[in-house]
Amino acid sequence: MTSSLLPTYARAKVSFERGEGAWLIARDGSRYLDFGAGIAVNSVGHGHPHLVAALTEQAQKVWHVSNLFEVPEAERLAQRLVEASFADVVFFANSGAEANEACIKMARKYHAAGGHPERYRIVTFEGAFHGRTLATIAAGGQQKYIDGFGPKVDGFDQVPFGDLEALKAAITPETAALMIEPIQGEGGLRVVSHEWLRTLRALCDEHGLLLIMDEVQTGIGRTGKLFAHEWSGVTPDILSSAKGIGGGFPMGACLATREAARGMVVGSHGTTFGGNPLAMAVGNAVLDIVLAPGFLEQVRQTGLLLKQRLAALKDRHPDIVDEIRGEGLMMGLRLVVPNTEFAAAARDEHLLVIPAGDNVVRLLPPLIIGEGEVAAALDKLEAACAAMETRGRRAAE
Repeated sequence: MTSSLLPTYARAKVSFERGEGAWLIARDGSRYLDFGAGIAVNSVGHGHPHLVAALTEQAQKVWHVSNLFEVPEAERLAQRLVEASFADVVFFANSGAEANEACIKMARKYHAAGGHPERYRIVTFEGAFHGRTLATIAAGGQQKYIDGFGPKVDGFDQVPFGDLEALKAAITPETAALMIEPIQGEGGLRVVSHEWLRTLRALCDEHGLLLIMDEVQTGIGRTGKLFAHEWSGVTPDILSSAKGIGGGFPMGACLATREAARGMVVGSHGTTFGGNPLAMAVGNAVLDIVLAPGFLEQVRQTGLLLKQRLAALKDRHPDIVDEIRGEGLMMGLRLVVPNTEFAAAARDEHLLVIPAGDNVVRLLPPLIIGEGEVAAALDKLEAACAAMETRGRRAAE
């Protein structure tokens, strides 16, 4: 039967009816170890009782009132994010793309409010991914996402990843901000060095620019800190968060210093659903878990174990795995074989991984995994590597 869904996705021929922790159960009863987590979304796994209870309790009260009225759970979540981060204020949205739109508008409005509306351009970096709206595909700059959607939205200048001279040349009197992911997720798990982030901060300070961190994929504990930029000691002016912050419920947030947000006054930006009571209840439940004593330390320890096991896997299968990338529980395998074929081979072993750019597959498990899930994942990756090697030998015969 022909699907009534718009055919914009190449979906795998498997569907899931329930989940338990790091595992998904398909409709035929088979179990899959989920090292994709819905693309870094299910931060505390599937069916977490604390999240289920928070959502159920709120659903029995009120679902939606709009931002014409106060939402106590939103006030509470914003305060907790402020207390745990660099930020002074928070704007809630529904997705990473919407959070990035708020960041972009905030940076432009900051300069306009300061008497310099000509400063609207934002410098981004090749390989970036900031969302699928017209503005965020322009910010990402990847032609495959821009083609066919008319003229590219003006105001974004891409420079090569890590090219200081190109970056300096791109900064003009019209530049408002620099925007970067601490680790490029879609771009292939490319980790930005601490030195490079410090360089960006210094350039922003020198030229009166704002530094925007896109932490949609890296935030909410994914690398073992609440936000990945904390590892470098660099403080952004504006930050986007989504994915893991809702633990599976659609949610995004734009965090900022009060100074960076000076132009965002009443009526300057808005959303119908952002900050709704359901999302806020779940977001607070996620923070209850992620900010609990010892949780992020456990993520760091598990991430180190995973990295060590992956390094050994690479040594055993050099014709399959070329490089290990990433930090914490945001890891990637740069492959010798096509990444889509490897993802399919892993799925045949009932392990879910996520393809990315630069021929990488991402391993983005729920943050609640431990040594047992790491061991199970490595067994399945070992089997996938062996299957790919066997396929390669047969093709060569």
